[in-house]
Amino acid sequence: MSEKINRISIIGAGYMGRQIIEKSALYGYNINVFDVSSEGLEEFINDVKKKIDKKKIKIDITIYNSISEAVKNADLIIEAVPEKLELKREIFSQIDKSAPSHAILATNSSSIPISKLEEEVERKDKVMNIHFYNLFTMPLADIMRGTQTSDATFQKSKLWVESIEVIPLEVKKECYGFVLNRIWRAIKKDCLKIWAKGYADLETIDKAWPIFCQYFITNNFGPFKFMDRIGLDVIYDIEMSYFKNSGLGDDEPPDNLKEMVVRGELGVKTGKGFYNY
Repeated sequence: MSEKINRISIIGAGYMGRQIIEKSALYGYNINVFDVSSEGLEEFINDVKKKIDKKKIKIDITIYNSISEAVKNADLIIEAVPEKLELKREIFSQIDKSAPSHAILATNSSSIPISKLEEEVERKDKVMNIHFYNLFTMPLADIMRGTQTSDATFQKSKLWVESIEVIPLEVKKECYGFVLNRIWRAIKKDCLKIWAKGYADLETIDKAWPIFCQYFITNNFGPFKFMDRIGLDVIYDIEMSYFKNSGLGDDEPPDNLKEMVVRGELGVKTGKGFYNY
């Protein structure tokens, strides 16, 4: 596998596709673009070219009329078409037939694991999920393997994500919804339940949320640091309370947490929890 990614091919130049194009161009990558609709695309590309000219970056951005032309000399191909499984399968098959043998094939899907697409390609060792959030305001990307993705493919993709100053969120094994989208799904699911069942007005939820988040930002806490601060014995008892109330297996706290409590790893108050203090 070639060590260097020089040319990126973006298949689908909608909201996310255009962000990937612009961000990659600003960091010196050559770009091939294909989209079924040309509306506003040339104007957008010209705007990106003006930005990179101001930075004195010399790269090539080219719009192509077919997928086969757009991928023929690419090192990394990112599919960013609508979230329809059959459409993505069809496009992955087309890409695989035309792309160079060394090229990595990635999907920017916000929910579909690459394992659902990899059967359409021969190069099953060179496929990836690279799911971006907002590349300019929330520079994060979930990166996840398929069933046969090689370590070389994974590391090369991770390095490329880092090269455009986006933080890669490594998914250790296939997980529907990846990392942040899965967390966000849990939040919005219960927000909708609280609102729909009349427990609280939506305005009340929206009033509380930014204050809660600001506490995390001010203290540089993530959920696990916050749990350590509260105490993992307390967290365990709270989760058991929810479990006893619902009786649903999905509400039962994991055995891993119970084992930490038994060992006395309760967080800040004992000097060790999810983190060491």
